[in-house]
Amino acid sequence: MDAKARNCLLQHREALEKDIKTSYIMDRMINDGVLTISEEEKVKNEPTQQQRAALLIKMILKKDNYSYISFYNALIHEGYKDLAALLHGGIPVISSSNGGKDSVSGITSYVRTVLCEGGVPQRPVVFVTRKKLVNAIQQNLIKLNGESGWVIIYGMAGCGKSVLAAETVRDHSFLDGCFPGGVHWVSVGKQDKSGLLMKLQNLCARLDQDESFSQRLPLNIEEAKDRLRILMLRKHPRSLLILDDVWDPWVLKAFDNQCQILITTRDKSVTDSVMGPKYVVSVESGLGKEKGLEILSLFVNMKKADLPEQAHSIIKECKGSPLVVSLIGALLRDFPNRWDYYLRQLQNKQFKRIRKSSSYDYEALDEAMSISVEMLREDIKDYYTDLSILQKDVKVPTKVLCILWDMETEEVEDILQEFVNKSLLFCDRNGKSFCYYLHDLQVDFLIEKNRNQLQDLHKKLITQFQRYYQPHTLSPDQEDCMYWYNFLAYHMASANMHKELCALMFSLDWIKAKTELVGPAHLIHEFVEYRHILDEKDCAVCENFQEFLSLNGHLLGRQPFPNIVQLGLCEPETSEVYQQAKLQAKQEVDNGMLYLEWINKKNNKNLSRLVVRPHTDAVYHACFSEDGQRIASCGVDKTLQVFKAETGEKLLEIKAHDDEVLCCAFSADDRFIATCSVDKKVKIWNSMTGELVRTYDEHSEQVNCCHFTNKSHNLLLATASSDSFLKLWDLNQKECRNTMFGHTNSVSHCRFSPDDKLLASCSADGTLKLFDIHASDLLAEIHTGHHSTIQYCDFSPQNHLAVVALSQCCVELWNMDSCLKVADCRGHLSWVHCVMFSPDGSSFLTSSDDQTIRLWETKKVCENSAIVLKQEIDVVFQENEVMVLAVDNIRHLQLINGKTGQIDYLTEAQVSCCCLSPHLQYIAFGGEDGAIEILELLNNRIFQSRIGHKKTVRHIQFTDDGKTLISSSDDSSIQVWNWQSEEYVFLQAHQETVKDFKLLKNSRLLSWSFDGTVKVWSIITGRIEKDFVCHQDTVLSCDITPDATKFSSTSADKTAKIWSFELLSPLHELRGHKGCVRCSAFSVDSTLLATGDDNGEIRIWNVSNGELLHLCAPILIEEGAATHGGWVTDLCFSPDSKMLVSAGGYLKWWNVDTGESSQTFYTNGTNLKKIHVSPDFKTYVTVDNLGILYILQMLE
Repeated sequence: MDAKARNCLLQHREALEKDIKTSYIMDRMINDGVLTISEEEKVKNEPTQQQRAALLIKMILKKDNYSYISFYNALIHEGYKDLAALLHGGIPVISSSNGGKDSVSGITSYVRTVLCEGGVPQRPVVFVTRKKLVNAIQQNLIKLNGESGWVIIYGMAGCGKSVLAAETVRDHSFLDGCFPGGVHWVSVGKQDKSGLLMKLQNLCARLDQDESFSQRLPLNIEEAKDRLRILMLRKHPRSLLILDDVWDPWVLKAFDNQCQILITTRDKSVTDSVMGPKYVVSVESGLGKEKGLEILSLFVNMKKADLPEQAHSIIKECKGSPLVVSLIGALLRDFPNRWDYYLRQLQNKQFKRIRKSSSYDYEALDEAMSISVEMLREDIKDYYTDLSILQKDVKVPTKVLCILWDMETEEVEDILQEFVNKSLLFCDRNGKSFCYYLHDLQVDFLIEKNRNQLQDLHKKLITQFQRYYQPHTLSPDQEDCMYWYNFLAYHMASANMHKELCALMFSLDWIKAKTELVGPAHLIHEFVEYRHILDEKDCAVCENFQEFLSLNGHLLGRQPFPNIVQLGLCEPETSEVYQQAKLQAKQEVDNGMLYLEWINKKNNKNLSRLVVRPHTDAVYHACFSEDGQRIASCGVDKTLQVFKAETGEKLLEIKAHDDEVLCCAFSADDRFIATCSVDKKVKIWNSMTGELVRTYDEHSEQVNCCHFTNKSHNLLLATASSDSFLKLWDLNQKECRNTMFGHTNSVSHCRFSPDDKLLASCSADGTLKLFDIHASDLLAEIHTGHHSTIQYCDFSPQNHLAVVALSQCCVELWNMDSCLKVADCRGHLSWVHCVMFSPDGSSFLTSSDDQTIRLWETKKVCENSAIVLKQEIDVVFQENEVMVLAVDNIRHLQLINGKTGQIDYLTEAQVSCCCLSPHLQYIAFGGEDGAIEILELLNNRIFQSRIGHKKTVRHIQFTDDGKTLISSSDDSSIQVWNWQSEEYVFLQAHQETVKDFKLLKNSRLLSWSFDGTVKVWSIITGRIEKDFVCHQDTVLSCDITPDATKFSSTSADKTAKIWSFELLSPLHELRGHKGCVRCSAFSVDSTLLATGDDNGEIRIWNVSNGELLHLCAPILIEEGAATHGGWVTDLCFSPDSKMLVSAGGYLKWWNVDTGESSQTFYTNGTNLKKIHVSPDFKTYVTVDNLGILYILQMLE
């Protein structure tokens, strides 16, 4: 498709998606031969009118010029003449070989399309070229030669860096030759981590519009960085990333992933911390005199030579700032006779700033802004004042201002266009709709000028918002939706509307609506940011919501979005989250919604002993003193904090450095604490008084780590820095004692060996090195590679435990002897930076971006996680009772009352499987040694089978009268034991291990095996009555119809079959599964069969004819996340055959009539093996792979 046509379609996409009905339009396009029947079907399958329109337009964008013309004609014929008029300007001329050159601007339609799709800002109202600088930037980008690297446009605020960056890529041959993959613009500005994540999420969404890589947004900066790398590498190779207005070095690390990057910044040192070649283009702080005069001449429509003398003086007073010159030029365009007046106003300098900035001389801008605002028409001055509440680097949709001013879109756009014409505001027409933004310096001016009104202005916006919307009813298809989700809480806090802010943040509806769109990270940040306000209402409620977000953050970013009410029902019953969820659930249950209560959830305990919040921002490091009595911590807020380990009582607070403090360490004798920082300094403090003892300033980059020797005599400190060096310091000397060379990139950690003779270090160069500290020699080197999900780990000094901080919020405890995980330590709301055991190993601490340090008792964590259930359980449902027989990992048989939680410990044994008798009089269990025993519950009498199995017993079951016990084993046999008469019958014919068996009526039994056969036996005679050769591969499951006429078999050969007991060939062979078919279940009325496979897919079949009725859609596997299993392991129909429950990675309930999911219950672990269901289909029991028992009850 011609680029001009494509651009026109992109520009008007939103209007088209909102209004068109696709069916008749598609009919005409099919008649024209530009759309296929299968494409029409895909569009029709979309659930809403708007989604159907969106898919049709996406298809047209991938087609040719004829498709555009056919679509245009269809719009006219179907009565959409106003929409067709929008596309008229883009109609391609089929016969023409025109290159598409735009006669007005000299920009081809190809360039316009690329820049439009990449979000590059448009030219200002009046524009002058600065060819020399543009050429310099282009030449430096060419030097990158397609390889990753950086070009930095550096200059003072307001010098036109952004305009130059945009102009650099407004060139057809340059774009086509150097960046055929496109250009992607990100307005960065001054950001915290949450703001940066939002920018990255928006960029990833733009780069992956067809969601071919992922259906959900990245949930944290690390994930976003990785997603961006893949998208740039695979979907947008040879493209240019432009980062506009970068302030902080740490921001660039998120984009440092083998891309070609152009950045604009006021500080050229921001790229010091990133890898790759760098080229700097310096932009002089002001325009040259001639360029300044050229801008004025364009505004007033005069030749440069004809400008009055005052023009030269005005340029001098403007100090060459393009922004200031444009402001004055816009005034002169309206009042061409006021040259003298505006010159005098600039010279008078009447606007006085309360707060000066050392980085920029504001006077010229302030005067120009002040004059421009004064000269606005009286009826629109107040509207400009209202813009004081806009944030820097945020583009605001027109609709937001329509709500603020209670006006129609056209009225608002007319007012804003006046501001744009006067260079008081900037408009971005790219993308779906009009967005407006201020230059950073204009925001500063407005805040300064209207400081006393700001609270009221924010309040006005919130009041207007409340007139139009309920927060949680915002729809994603509204152009202003994302703005409110991102900034509503900010405006409420700025308006001092504490009550409204608490109502918003403590609302399950708001949490659902916001996390569904952008994931939980930004919301968690807001809880931390506004903690001081939220705590005023109720700090316990605030904790409830933070904890809820923390524990469910990994779910709240996935697609399809989980039911947040169901997640809330899993919270403790005292939690505000649970109470809100219960209230909503009860209302929705009345309307036919399904919800589950986890009735035994109180057995899950919170394991952290102490939570302290000593810092106002992320905690980068925390450590115990050698005596274990104190904890020191440091972080983003530049302070060193010391507090008591037992109570959290603060002992010291020191403003330690001029920048973020990255690490701290106690000396072996506890007299000193060392700190190191982004400010490149290392400092030594008296740990009792807080007095500064020493400052070392010899590293040339940030210092990442500091560590003292383990013994106090000959006390040394090692430091590791981004300058790639390690240094050793003697506290008695003022200068560095040794420097260790060898790393080629930033050194992140260092540690002394227990005997203090060696120093180990690890680096971003992918190596771990070992140095002799006395000779400074490199002794050994290990290449570790660059990628690891482990952030930090520490080993217990007293036992074989290691505590590990993983990506996101995860902390795990591992036993190093068995290489098994001991516990998950949940609770942090954000990235965990540091973990450390106390000197005696009795406790360990974790520190996080969520501003907290958590203290955990090692023994308590181990004990609570030590006794876990195995997944082989048996359940008996009796009237109102649920009795669970389970085996734990320390060989105890437990009988658990599901309703009361009471546990009876029955006996110790090497149990591999167990079962309960129907009337709860006996239990039976089989062992790994093949032994079988029965325990009488009334008097603890034990009966033991004389003839056990030769190998591990896998399944065991009583007959209905409880007098006979049947067992199967790895030895391929089935034993029938009448344990009261001591009679035995052996069923031996399977050639391989028996997978399982089911009892039939009339003393018959059905068994299936790895040998591919299914056999029917008489358990009285031991003879085979029927022998079915079912599959070439293992038979994984069988089920029997309730009328006992048919059975199913499923296999690793990816098929399922339906059999009659009367025939040796199958009635139906069911094909279509793409993985092993692991389970099957008949409906109670024997008309339906459900089958589940290893890809998470469930199929529902008609038993009488073998037709597929429904495909219960699997959940796509994203980046290794647990889906419906991978494997579906168990299935069960409801008594009325209208509902189906399935087990896999978690539990799911399905509507059998539609094949759609009714509810999902996410267990803490995954890989569920079986689901036990009560006869009334209201109670469900399972155990996950962490050994957690779930007894769920349908909410009524």
